[in-house]
Amino acid sequence: MRQLRPPCTRRYAADMAGVGGVRRKSPVSPSPLWGKLHTLWQDKHLLLFKTEYTLLVVSVLWFLEIGINVWVIQKVAYTEIDWKAYMDEVEGVINGTYDYTQLKGDTGPLVYPAGFVYIFTALYYITGHGVNIRLGQYIFAFFYLVTLLLVFRIYYRTKKVPPYVFFFVCCASYRIHSIFVLRLFNDPVAMMLLFAAVNLFIDGYWTLGCGLYSLAVSVKMNVLLFAPGLLFLLLSEFGLMKTIPKLSLCAGIQVVLGLPFLLENPIGYMSRAFDLGRQFMFKWTVNWRFLPEWLFLNRYFHLLLLAAHLLTLLLFAFRRWKRPGESIFELLKEPGKRKIPAQKSTVDQIVLILFTSNFIGMCFSRSLHYQFYVWYFHSLPYLLWSGGVKKLAHLLSFTFAFSCSRNTRAESC
Repeated sequence: MRQLRPPCTRRYAADMAGVGGVRRKSPVSPSPLWGKLHTLWQDKHLLLFKTEYTLLVVSVLWFLEIGINVWVIQKVAYTEIDWKAYMDEVEGVINGTYDYTQLKGDTGPLVYPAGFVYIFTALYYITGHGVNIRLGQYIFAFFYLVTLLLVFRIYYRTKKVPPYVFFFVCCASYRIHSIFVLRLFNDPVAMMLLFAAVNLFIDGYWTLGCGLYSLAVSVKMNVLLFAPGLLFLLLSEFGLMKTIPKLSLCAGIQVVLGLPFLLENPIGYMSRAFDLGRQFMFKWTVNWRFLPEWLFLNRYFHLLLLAAHLLTLLLFAFRRWKRPGESIFELLKEPGKRKIPAQKSTVDQIVLILFTSNFIGMCFSRSLHYQFYVWYFHSLPYLLWSGGVKKLAHLLSFTFAFSCSRNTRAESC
């Protein structure tokens, strides 16, 4: 009869099997990180479509952007448009002119608020009176990376957009790179401060966020397009009485920044820095190029756009922004005194209201120039993935329209 060995003896014999009777090592279990990377390699589509991997994807893209910006600065020719005019305008202030009506550059009068003057005065000195443009480009590359970091953090907090979309947000956005590091416009500075304010809002730092928002407005007043949405959120969170101090903070910052110019010529400062009726040139418009020039310049057309803008904001406030079953007039009351118990706004609600408020303003803007693309480009993925539309097709169409070197009527449509 065959003699059976105990199980423990069989295991020992198996361990001792091999060359020279050397005991084989037991397999080592892989580390959790290695296991996760192996899973990602097997299911690569997860990395592109699952929002849980947003942080990993945007981190890789952000570091790639460092190299892309350096390459663009070194290999693509800088184009002078407004930088010299900015330097001429702030040089007038440095030389002691505080009357806004007397400040101008090559492209026309100074039409930006006081925050612009202070920031670009600093850039004036850093770049050797505006002469060292290459240094200025690297400073704006830093602004670009900070802006991208702030934008990515918003998307990471919301987890609404799949990771593959962020490739189009950064690496494929040639026009945005151009606006930042090849043109040195002031629009990127304003939007960098704006996205910093949005990050503070979603973290619950409303007062600090309002202060930073006001600083963004002081660089360029296009940031006011976010104001209706911000007002709605403040009323929703705090009611009318507690909203007033935050609005006062915003106004106070504008007064303090503009004080040297207000003391010299208050009407001149207000009419230039916050000129809501400024006429745009037809040759630079992107969105209304398909119209005849006489209609583009017509004041009744401008009034129609303003009316449509206000009506659309009201429609969104009543139908999309407020909570179901809640009267919009309840927002004027303190949260504790409302009929329906007040709830804190979620991150998604805050971002959606702010981004839609801005985009509505863009839709009814009297004119969009190429550099204005940065006003809303980074919000497009969030807006598209918040609605039932052909998301990627729309994103690519926006990118195409603003990336063409020629502005034709077809592209405008």
